[in-house]
Amino acid sequence: MAKFRTLDDFDPQGKRVLLRADLNVPIANGKVADATRIDRLAPTIDELARRGARVIVMSHFGRPKDREPDLSLRPTVPALAAALGGRRVVFAEDCIGAPAEKAVHGLRDGEIAVLENLRFHKGEEQNDPAFARALASLGDVYVDDAFSVAHRAHASTDAVAHLLPAYAGRLMQAELIALDRALDNPTRPVAAIVGGAKVATKLDLLANLVTKVQFLIIGGAMANTLLLAEGRSVGKSLVERDMIETARGLGAKAKAAGCELLLPVDAVVAGELKTGVPTEIVAVDRVPANAMILDIGPRSVVLIGERLASCRTLVWNGPVGAFETKPFDKATLAIAKQVAALTRAHRLVSIAGGGDTVAALHEAGVVDDLTYVSTAGGAFLEWLEGKTLPGLKALETAER
Repeated sequence: MAKFRTLDDFDPQGKRVLLRADLNVPIANGKVADATRIDRLAPTIDELARRGARVIVMSHFGRPKDREPDLSLRPTVPALAAALGGRRVVFAEDCIGAPAEKAVHGLRDGEIAVLENLRFHKGEEQNDPAFARALASLGDVYVDDAFSVAHRAHASTDAVAHLLPAYAGRLMQAELIALDRALDNPTRPVAAIVGGAKVATKLDLLANLVTKVQFLIIGGAMANTLLLAEGRSVGKSLVERDMIETARGLGAKAKAAGCELLLPVDAVVAGELKTGVPTEIVAVDRVPANAMILDIGPRSVVLIGERLASCRTLVWNGPVGAFETKPFDKATLAIAKQVAALTRAHRLVSIAGGGDTVAALHEAGVVDDLTYVSTAGGAFLEWLEGKTLPGLKALETAER
């Protein structure tokens, strides 16, 4: 793992700490509807405040085309204050200029300011040096606690990190440690579970994983394409016929790398994707012509459990069935409980990420049982693909 400076490497007392956070949270009727990201961010802010810093929180929210009132960060302030046990949190009407300067100037040690949505300025997504300098002028040091946007080369994640002494926050630090344990320096054997609809969207991910893991378990609709590439009939299941040769190439690459590619051996099929429809469990070479594969079957779940029991590390991205529609969530939930049990028994280091995967873990009631669950989404996926993330590159001590 690249070396990053953390909160342990500087004294924040009396300093203005410019903190890149991710406050892009669900808001309904003017209030935060899900404070998970805020709760995970709170320890970094609380530590900095307790150690005497003046914390200036900056974040994006949504994808505004201009200054849109519905995309203001103001509603996050009460939720953040609550997560911090009632600490004083003020709001700046802009992220740069006089409103931001006034809010920051009014802070006392241990207090927090939230700046308005960074994306109200085009300079944020353009990684504009002038915008970055305006942001940097508000702080004495920079702390990045937003791994979820580390794949974006934006002013607040890249350029600012080169203008101020830069450090990783506690949430960023935890994420980097977890990712290092997952693929960079794992305890072997390593397994990966990858689900999703299309091979095309996860081709880079699959190609990188076959060189990193000993077992690659594929589920979801993308498994249909790989089954078809093996010459199996998959009925009217969702497939990518233009990816057949690519799928065959993936199998060859896995074999050459010594990675065992695990596809479903049985499946839950139905005539349509709909709650309450009649279902049938069949072997993958016995899929009726008028049916579609919508979940992996019980034999496949057992085989996956056996492989996981022989492994020491797991990376998981994507459900193995049409998770959003019952009863096609059964296999994903069963695997989630197997993973949780192995983790609790200290037999498996389990790292999971991606919106649907996190939702499945919540539904199974095991999200707190895994070693680490990332809410990062796109950044987590790009890291799994082996890509360099600009936000992380900017934090590397070796680069400074």
